[in-house]
Amino acid sequence: MPSIVERSLVSLDFWAKPQVERDEVFASLRAAEGPVFCPVPDQPGFYALTRYEEVAEASRNPQVFSSGPTAVSLVDPVPEIADYAGSMINIDDPRHARLRRIVSRSFTPRLIQRVTGDVTVLARRIVDELSERGPCDFVRHVSMPMPLQIICSMMGIPESAYDDVIDATTAILAIGDPDYTDPDGRNRVEVIVEKFSILHELMADLGRLRREKPADDLVTALTHANVDGEALDDRDLGRFFALLVVAGNETTRNALSHALYLLTDNPRQRDILLADIDGRLPAAVEEIIRYATPVTWMRRTLTRDYELRGNVYRAGDRVILYYNSANRDEAVFKDADAFDITRSPNPHVGFGAPGPHFCLGAHLARREVTVLLRELYTRLPTVHATAPPVLQRTSFIHGIKSLACAF
Repeated sequence: MPSIVERSLVSLDFWAKPQVERDEVFASLRAAEGPVFCPVPDQPGFYALTRYEEVAEASRNPQVFSSGPTAVSLVDPVPEIADYAGSMINIDDPRHARLRRIVSRSFTPRLIQRVTGDVTVLARRIVDELSERGPCDFVRHVSMPMPLQIICSMMGIPESAYDDVIDATTAILAIGDPDYTDPDGRNRVEVIVEKFSILHELMADLGRLRREKPADDLVTALTHANVDGEALDDRDLGRFFALLVVAGNETTRNALSHALYLLTDNPRQRDILLADIDGRLPAAVEEIIRYATPVTWMRRTLTRDYELRGNVYRAGDRVILYYNSANRDEAVFKDADAFDITRSPNPHVGFGAPGPHFCLGAHLARREVTVLLRELYTRLPTVHATAPPVLQRTSFIHGIKSLACAF
């Protein structure tokens, strides 16, 4: 019979608990002698990989630990969802490598320079508006606008579509959370298919336009890119946009939200940062990512039998790489449960462990978080959370729905 601890990992109630309670559970899993198997109702279940070295080894071996048929769901997606969500994150080499090369080459120096400037301008505008607005929801008015507007601007998405984009990404990641229940009572599959189709249709329309009328944006670069005779069709373009806007928006948004709460809850660390913002901020951003771990896990499916850290897993077994637990592994991080912005070294796996699926947008996410926090704490050094965050009830993202702030 599965233990209460093992059953809790598939419970949304568990993921809504305070982080300290969840960390205690994962500490017990890291201390377990054998593999930790977690049953899933009406599904094959999965093994929880909770130690740093387990997560790292699995990430380095995609030939054994496959991202297909999905890396982002405990259960196999139905065909309708798989068709929309079959992005790079859910496939392996050689196709994964070809698609990644197409995308990487599209990030031209000129585009990167423009985006870097956009981040700075947007950060200043967000803090300008915050200083005029006063106490508010930090998520809605500060952390959400940054990644959404940067990604949409980079892709060339018109501002008129921003609300549709954020609504779609929120619903896709938070499905199951009572606050995001569909008002028409539709089931999970219907809602996700609808939200994915909105993103795909938006990108298909823009892709057709940019093939005829190129502009200085990422969609133009992607639609005209060709690597080894392969180019992106409308479906590939839609899948990439869905991945970029869902992963890029939610990861950066939640890192920023957690940053405010962590620096409020740890005043000594806040004082260290304020004493030398430029000197301390790079390490502080890495510690925020480690401690918060915005993306909690990824799934892999074994292609063959494999011995991992003394335990044998069989072909077809599903394993979940718990980045949040790896980032608390006492064997790697001294005082792992402490939030320490001076931590060095800090080999966290908040953007995934080293391997072919390491986050393509890690550099941009770091840039966004760094620039906005510098602007925020330089101009409004007393900004702080006035209540605990309201968490999303989802296991995949360590998400904050709302966070009251003042200064």
